[in-house]
Amino acid sequence: MTKQQSYISLFFRAALSLTLLSAVADRFGYWGTQSVWGNWQNFVQYTGTLTFYLPASLTEAAAIAATAAEGIFGILLLIGYKTKITAYLTGTLLLVFALSMVGSIGIKATLDYSVWVGSAASFLLAVQNAYPFSIDAFLKK
Repeated sequence: MTKQQSYISLFFRAALSLTLLSAVADRFGYWGTQSVWGNWQNFVQYTGTLTFYLPASLTEAAAIAATAAEGIFGILLLIGYKTKITAYLTGTLLLVFALSMVGSIGIKATLDYSVWVGSAASFLLAVQNAYPFSIDAFLKK
């Protein structure tokens, strides 16, 4: 891998990671007036809309699971630990989000939030041969 590719790979990982962590921060009100949800209750309500195929009693659990997954995947991608499997899991999670959004609120929201791009980017990251500037690279030495 060239030096340029190494930096691009790091940028790729960081962009995916920060996107996930930003969404988690939004759910807890850390973005203030620039938020999408702004608080946990709004996010749970939004989760209920997206998970129309689940019983309403599972909405809170789905919101917790999604938030935990995004937080964990965001941290793992940022530090570059178990990057390949984390990237596959992130791509799958974002694909589920995209399909749920299409089924509940339509295709436009998936395009506005670039959820297809995030999913595809995650899968592209997953098929890379190396992850420079990562714990994975350090442990491989």
